Amino acid sequence: MRSPPRSLPWLDTDDPFPGVETAWAESDPAPGLLAAGRTLNVPTLRQAYAQGIFPWFGVDQPILWWSPDPRMVLRTKDFRLHRSLRKSLLRFIGTAGHEIRFDTAFLEVIHACATTPRDGQAGTWIVPDMVKAYTALHHAGHAHSIETWINGQLVGGLYCVNLGRMVFGESMFANQTDASKIALAALVAFCRAQGMAMIDCQQNTRHLASMGAAEMPRAEFVAYVADQAFHPPPAWEFDALYWDRLLTPITQHDLTT
Repeated sequence: MRSPPRSLPWLDTDDPFPGVETAWAESDPAPGLLAAGRTLNVPTLRQAYAQGIFPWFGVDQPILWWSPDPRMVLRTKDFRLHRSLRKSLLRFIGTAGHEIRFDTAFLEVIHACATTPRDGQAGTWIVPDMVKAYTALHHAGHAHSIETWINGQLVGGLYCVNLGRMVFGESMFANQTDASKIALAALVAFCRAQGMAMIDCQQNTRHLASMGAAEMPRAEFVAYVADQAFHPPPAWEFDALYWDRLLTPITQHDLTT
Protein backbone atom coordinates (compact mmCIF):
# COMPACT_ATOMS: atom_id res chain seq x y z
CA MET A 1 0.00 0.00 0.00
CA ARG A 2 1.31 3.48 -0.90
CA SER A 3 2.04 5.59 2.16
CA PRO A 4 0.22 8.93 2.44
CA PRO A 5 2.10 12.04 1.26
CA ARG A 6 3.91 14.17 3.76
CA SER A 7 2.10 17.25 4.96
CA LEU A 8 2.81 20.48 3.12
CA PRO A 9 4.49 23.23 5.19
CA TRP A 10 2.66 26.54 5.40
CA LEU A 11 5.01 29.53 5.47
CA ASP A 12 4.27 32.84 7.09
CA THR A 13 5.76 36.03 5.65
CA ASP A 14 9.21 35.79 7.25
CA ASP A 15 9.57 32.02 7.48
CA PRO A 16 12.58 30.51 5.68
CA PHE A 17 12.00 28.06 2.87
CA PRO A 18 12.42 24.42 3.87
CA GLY A 19 15.26 22.47 2.30
CA VAL A 20 14.48 21.43 -1.26
CA GLU A 21 15.18 17.81 -0.35
CA THR A 22 11.91 17.87 1.62
CA ALA A 23 9.82 18.52 -1.51
CA TRP A 24 7.22 15.92 -2.38
CA ALA A 25 8.63 12.86 -4.11
CA GLU A 26 7.55 10.98 -7.23
CA SER A 27 5.20 8.84 -5.12
CA ASP A 28 3.33 11.91 -3.83
CA PRO A 29 0.40 13.59 -5.63
CA ALA A 30 2.43 16.61 -6.81
CA PRO A 31 6.14 15.74 -7.19
CA GLY A 32 8.38 18.73 -6.50
CA LEU A 33 5.84 20.63 -4.39
CA LEU A 34 7.74 22.13 -1.45
CA ALA A 35 5.58 24.56 0.52
CA ALA A 36 2.68 27.01 0.45
CA GLY A 37 2.28 30.53 1.73
CA ARG A 38 4.72 33.44 2.20
CA THR A 39 4.32 36.41 -0.12
CA LEU A 40 5.12 37.20 -3.75
CA ASN A 41 7.41 40.15 -3.24
CA VAL A 42 10.87 40.88 -4.61
CA PRO A 43 12.91 39.69 -1.59
CA THR A 44 10.95 36.43 -1.38
CA LEU A 45 11.33 35.72 -5.10
CA ARG A 46 15.06 36.41 -4.96
CA GLN A 47 15.44 34.08 -1.98
CA ALA A 48 13.43 31.39 -3.73
CA TYR A 49 15.31 31.45 -7.02
CA ALA A 50 18.67 31.52 -5.26
CA GLN A 51 17.68 28.24 -3.60
CA GLY A 52 16.33 26.54 -6.73
CA ILE A 53 12.67 27.22 -5.85
CA PHE A 54 9.96 28.87 -7.95
CA PRO A 55 6.24 29.74 -7.50
CA TRP A 56 3.55 28.06 -9.58
CA PHE A 57 -0.15 28.11 -8.74
CA GLY A 58 -3.52 28.71 -10.29
CA VAL A 59 -6.53 30.91 -9.72
CA ASP A 60 -8.07 30.44 -6.24
CA GLN A 61 -5.01 28.53 -5.02
CA PRO A 62 -2.57 29.68 -2.34
CA ILE A 63 0.98 30.56 -3.36
CA LEU A 64 2.69 27.22 -4.02
CA TRP A 65 6.46 26.76 -4.15
CA TRP A 66 8.19 24.05 -6.19
CA SER A 67 11.59 22.44 -6.62
CA PRO A 68 11.29 19.38 -8.89
CA ASP A 69 13.82 16.60 -9.08
CA PRO A 70 15.26 16.20 -11.65
CA ARG A 71 15.45 19.74 -13.01
CA MET A 72 15.17 20.57 -16.71
CA VAL A 73 17.98 22.89 -17.86
CA LEU A 74 19.36 24.15 -21.15
CA ARG A 75 23.13 24.32 -21.20
CA THR A 76 23.78 27.10 -23.66
CA LYS A 77 26.51 25.13 -25.42
CA ASP A 78 23.93 22.40 -26.15
CA PHE A 79 21.31 24.61 -27.79
CA ARG A 80 20.14 22.96 -31.01
CA LEU A 81 19.79 25.39 -33.88
CA HIS A 82 17.87 23.11 -36.20
CA ARG A 83 18.12 23.78 -39.91
CA SER A 84 14.61 25.22 -40.20
CA LEU A 85 15.21 27.62 -37.30
CA ARG A 86 18.60 28.60 -38.75
CA LYS A 87 16.85 29.57 -41.99
CA SER A 88 14.22 31.57 -40.12
CA LEU A 89 16.91 33.26 -38.03
CA LEU A 90 19.06 34.19 -41.01
CA ARG A 91 15.99 35.61 -42.76
CA PHE A 92 15.11 37.56 -39.60
CA ILE A 93 18.60 38.98 -39.19
CA GLY A 94 18.86 39.95 -42.85
CA THR A 95 15.54 41.80 -43.11
CA ALA A 96 15.14 45.49 -42.38
CA GLY A 97 12.70 46.24 -39.58
CA HIS A 98 13.37 42.91 -37.84
CA GLU A 99 15.06 43.26 -34.45
CA ILE A 100 15.59 41.84 -31.01
CA ARG A 101 14.99 44.14 -28.07
CA PHE A 102 15.52 43.61 -24.36
CA ASP A 103 13.27 45.09 -21.69
CA THR A 104 11.31 47.54 -23.82
CA ALA A 105 7.92 45.84 -23.41
CA PHE A 106 8.10 43.63 -20.33
CA LEU A 107 4.47 44.11 -19.35
CA GLU A 108 3.26 43.35 -22.88
CA VAL A 109 5.39 40.20 -22.97
CA ILE A 110 4.20 38.81 -19.65
CA HIS A 111 0.57 39.56 -20.51
CA ALA A 112 1.00 37.77 -23.85
CA CYS A 113 2.59 34.80 -22.06
CA ALA A 114 -0.35 34.77 -19.64
CA THR A 115 -2.72 34.02 -22.52
CA THR A 116 -0.52 31.20 -23.86
CA PRO A 117 -0.88 28.01 -21.77
CA ARG A 118 2.19 25.88 -21.04
CA ASP A 119 2.61 22.59 -22.88
CA GLY A 120 -0.01 20.09 -21.83
CA GLN A 121 -1.94 22.49 -19.58
CA ALA A 122 -5.46 23.68 -20.15
CA GLY A 123 -5.07 27.11 -18.55
CA THR A 124 -2.51 29.71 -17.69
CA TRP A 125 -0.47 29.70 -14.50
CA ILE A 126 0.46 33.39 -14.89
CA VAL A 127 -2.35 34.70 -12.73
CA PRO A 128 -2.71 38.44 -11.95
CA ASP A 129 -0.70 38.13 -8.72
CA MET A 130 2.17 36.59 -10.71
CA VAL A 131 2.04 39.39 -13.28
CA LYS A 132 2.21 41.97 -10.50
CA ALA A 133 5.06 40.18 -8.70
CA TYR A 134 7.26 39.65 -11.76
CA THR A 135 6.65 43.18 -12.98
CA ALA A 136 7.97 44.38 -9.61
CA LEU A 137 10.91 41.98 -10.03
CA HIS A 138 11.53 43.52 -13.45
CA HIS A 139 11.51 47.06 -12.03
CA ALA A 140 14.02 45.85 -9.42
CA GLY A 141 16.33 44.69 -12.25
CA HIS A 142 15.97 40.93 -11.78
CA ALA A 143 13.43 39.98 -14.48
CA HIS A 144 13.87 40.66 -18.18
CA SER A 145 12.00 40.39 -21.45
CA ILE A 146 13.55 39.22 -24.71
CA GLU A 147 11.41 40.57 -27.52
CA THR A 148 11.04 39.77 -31.23
CA TRP A 149 9.95 42.84 -33.21
CA ILE A 150 8.93 43.03 -36.87
CA ASN A 151 8.22 46.43 -38.42
CA GLY A 152 7.50 47.99 -35.05
CA GLN A 153 5.21 45.17 -33.88
CA LEU A 154 5.92 42.84 -31.00
CA VAL A 155 5.38 39.36 -32.48
CA GLY A 156 6.96 37.06 -29.90
CA GLY A 157 9.23 36.84 -26.91
CA LEU A 158 9.91 35.44 -23.49
CA TYR A 159 10.65 36.60 -20.00
CA CYS A 160 13.18 35.29 -17.51
CA VAL A 161 14.71 35.89 -14.10
CA ASN A 162 18.41 36.67 -13.68
CA LEU A 163 20.53 36.32 -10.55
CA GLY A 164 24.24 36.83 -11.14
CA ARG A 165 25.31 34.51 -13.96
CA MET A 166 22.20 32.34 -13.67
CA VAL A 167 19.14 32.67 -15.91
CA PHE A 168 15.77 31.14 -15.10
CA GLY A 169 13.43 30.88 -18.08
CA GLU A 170 9.77 31.48 -17.30
CA SER A 171 7.44 31.58 -20.30
CA MET A 172 7.30 32.51 -23.98
CA PHE A 173 4.75 33.42 -26.63
CA ALA A 174 4.59 33.78 -30.41
CA ASN A 175 2.14 35.53 -32.71
CA GLN A 176 4.17 34.56 -35.78
CA THR A 177 5.97 31.36 -36.72
CA ASP A 178 9.30 30.93 -34.89
CA ALA A 179 9.02 34.31 -33.13
CA SER A 180 9.46 32.80 -29.66
CA LYS A 181 12.22 30.46 -30.86
CA ILE A 182 14.10 33.45 -32.29
CA ALA A 183 13.80 35.16 -28.90
CA LEU A 184 15.16 32.04 -27.21
CA ALA A 185 18.03 31.90 -29.72
CA ALA A 186 18.79 35.54 -28.89
CA LEU A 187 18.85 34.72 -25.17
CA VAL A 188 21.22 31.80 -25.80
CA ALA A 189 23.50 33.99 -27.92
CA PHE A 190 23.49 36.66 -25.20
CA CYS A 191 24.25 34.10 -22.49
CA ARG A 192 27.14 32.65 -24.48
CA ALA A 193 28.57 36.14 -24.99
CA GLN A 194 28.25 36.88 -21.26
CA GLY A 195 29.73 33.58 -20.09
CA MET A 196 26.44 32.27 -18.68
CA ALA A 197 26.37 28.52 -19.22
CA MET A 198 22.89 27.46 -18.13
CA ILE A 199 19.24 28.47 -18.47
CA ASP A 200 16.80 26.87 -16.03
CA CYS A 201 13.73 25.45 -17.78
CA GLN A 202 12.07 24.12 -14.60
CA GLN A 203 10.15 21.15 -16.03
CA ASN A 204 10.62 18.64 -18.83
CA THR A 205 8.71 19.16 -22.08
CA ARG A 206 9.27 17.64 -25.51
CA HIS A 207 9.64 21.12 -27.00
CA LEU A 208 12.49 22.04 -24.65
CA ALA A 209 14.16 18.67 -25.12
CA SER A 210 14.06 19.12 -28.90
CA MET A 211 16.03 22.34 -28.48
CA GLY A 212 18.76 20.74 -26.38
CA ALA A 213 17.46 20.93 -22.82
CA ALA A 214 18.06 17.95 -20.54
CA GLU A 215 17.41 16.90 -16.97
CA MET A 216 19.94 17.16 -14.17
CA PRO A 217 19.68 16.04 -10.53
CA ARG A 218 18.19 18.68 -8.28
CA ALA A 219 21.11 18.58 -5.85
CA GLU A 220 23.55 19.40 -8.66
CA PHE A 221 21.28 22.16 -9.94
CA VAL A 222 20.92 23.79 -6.53
CA ALA A 223 24.68 23.67 -5.96
CA TYR A 224 25.27 25.25 -9.38
CA VAL A 225 22.77 28.04 -8.68
CA ALA A 226 24.38 28.74 -5.31
CA ASP A 227 27.72 29.18 -7.08
CA GLN A 228 26.43 31.37 -9.91
CA ALA A 229 23.70 33.51 -8.38
CA PHE A 230 25.91 35.85 -6.39
CA HIS A 231 28.19 37.03 -9.19
CA PRO A 232 27.59 40.51 -10.65
CA PRO A 233 24.81 40.34 -13.27
CA PRO A 234 25.47 41.34 -16.90
CA ALA A 235 24.14 44.46 -18.58
CA TRP A 236 20.96 43.34 -20.32
CA GLU A 237 21.56 44.80 -23.76
CA PHE A 238 21.52 42.89 -27.03
CA ASP A 239 24.18 43.43 -29.69
CA ALA A 240 23.70 42.01 -33.18
CA LEU A 241 27.27 40.72 -32.97
CA TYR A 242 26.02 38.15 -30.47
CA TRP A 243 24.40 36.23 -33.32
CA ASP A 244 27.88 35.05 -34.27
CA ARG A 245 27.84 33.00 -31.09
CA LEU A 246 25.15 30.85 -32.71
CA LEU A 247 25.75 31.05 -36.43
CA THR A 248 29.47 30.33 -36.68
CA PRO A 249 30.79 27.83 -37.14
CA ILE A 250 28.09 25.67 -38.72
CA THR A 251 28.24 22.28 -37.03
CA GLN A 252 27.58 18.89 -38.53
CA HIS A 253 24.52 18.68 -36.28
CA ASP A 254 23.06 21.81 -37.87
CA LEU A 255 23.54 20.35 -41.34
CA THR A 256 21.75 17.11 -40.58
CA THR A 257 18.77 18.10 -38.41
